[in-house]
Amino acid sequence: MPVTIGLGAASPDAKILSTIRAVGRAVDLTLFSHPGTAGTFGDAVTVFEAGEPDAALIEALYTGRIDAAVRGTLPASATLKALKRAANVDHLERIALLETADGHLFLLAPVGVDEGWTVEEKVRFVRAGRDIARRFGLPEGVAVLSGGRLGDLGRHPVVDRTMADAELVARLTGAEHTEILIEEAARRYGMVVAPDGVSGNLIFRTLTLLGAGAGHGAPVVNIDKIFVDTSRASADYTNAIMLAKSLAESKKP
Repeated sequence: MPVTIGLGAASPDAKILSTIRAVGRAVDLTLFSHPGTAGTFGDAVTVFEAGEPDAALIEALYTGRIDAAVRGTLPASATLKALKRAANVDHLERIALLETADGHLFLLAPVGVDEGWTVEEKVRFVRAGRDIARRFGLPEGVAVLSGGRLGDLGRHPVVDRTMADAELVARLTGAEHTEILIEEAARRYGMVVAPDGVSGNLIFRTLTLLGAGAGHGAPVVNIDKIFVDTSRASADYTNAIMLAKSLAESKKP
């Protein structure tokens, strides 16, 4: 049976319509949208209308009516709040699938400002990211960034701490401490781990909102369901859906 994916669709904008055309029959796609919108998305897709489509998407995910969910164009605050409540967690840990200007794909974490501040969290990101990279056909090597080159040791205690943490994470997981050289890490490794959530969020925003790169969705890795968060910087949601599909297929017997 095909994988069933729920996609949040606040309105029939160009990104949603492009995604419907690109996905085709690759998945069994259902849109979650507002009342009165069903006829505006075309005849090739199922639309579930609800007064609160964000809550309806999460309910469908947790009742098993869909195999995976992609936030799409639904509002982040309401959708992620509903997800945390359904998953019974106080925070979400996400790993973003990014694309450089020259078309190179890699995973990045942490991307939320409240994520990835401890060695333990970064170790979890490495292990989860390696698994996602393998399922999505990316290199399984992981680069752990720090705040400077090894030659910068002693210049500032915060920089020193990021280096010590990166060395420890690399030693515990078999990843590689690549110092501050993100320009090399993003092209050589399937996943890049930033020193903390603030620097990771800045990397994400610089690449996707200031640069010519793109974001293709961020799976939440600390819940027991498959949910892919998305960004307004995405060209459309095709890669996010295919990422959700690959994760869902790996869980099927």
